[in-house]
Amino acid sequence: MAFWDNLFPGRAAQFDSGSAASNAIDLTKRRPTVSLTQQGAATGNLRVNLSWRMRTSDIEGRSRQSGRLLRNPAQLFKPEVVQAHTQGMVNVDLDLGCLYELADGSKGVVQPLGGFFGDLNAAPYVKLSGDDRFGGSSGETIFVNLDHRDDFKRLLFFAYIYDQTPAFDRTHAKVTLYPSNGPRIEIELDERAPQARSCAVFSMENVKGELTVRREVRFVYGFQAELDRLYGWGLQWGRGYKTKA
Repeated sequence: MAFWDNLFPGRAAQFDSGSAASNAIDLTKRRPTVSLTQQGAATGNLRVNLSWRMRTSDIEGRSRQSGRLLRNPAQLFKPEVVQAHTQGMVNVDLDLGCLYELADGSKGVVQPLGGFFGDLNAAPYVKLSGDDRFGGSSGETIFVNLDHRDDFKRLLFFAYIYDQTPAFDRTHAKVTLYPSNGPRIEIELDERAPQARSCAVFSMENVKGELTVRREVRFVYGFQAELDRLYGWGLQWGRGYKTKA
């Protein structure tokens, strides 16, 4: 999504590809959980989407410099400079990943880094659709085959910044769950954590046959290994790299 897409209110709907706002459940600190089973949404393919854009406050902050912009309008379309970091331009590459633990005890991760894209019709029944490195309107999407819900013990969905300046506080990121039935579920990554590189967004657990989604939104200053320690997954981690885009 281009920077100027955010300047026109009429184009804001492009960021949310779901249905009407009234047909959504917002998970917040006060209301952190929802049962997919009770919603009748524990079957079919669950689509989990991560999208992001520049924070509105950053745009508003630049608008206050109206006098200078009038003298040099081209300044409006230059990339924002990250304050309190090196004077490089913002270039945030958010990735969506999922730690999984199945009922048979097997554990692993689905993520772009390392090419662990998963499988929808075989274990782990979790599949990453691709790697969006530019924050496009479609974002990144992971599918979960809930027809195999009895094979899941727990899932942890997380977002992380790959090899760029930490800038969670400079982006407006949102994770949206689209069940096969019922309202979508939205989770805003709305807490400021300027130096964080990773965020545990939400967990999903199967407890006695009931699938429950819980908002986490816990920022950490490391990567997947730190999330692993925080949630007790017990995997072995090594440094991974992406191929060049």
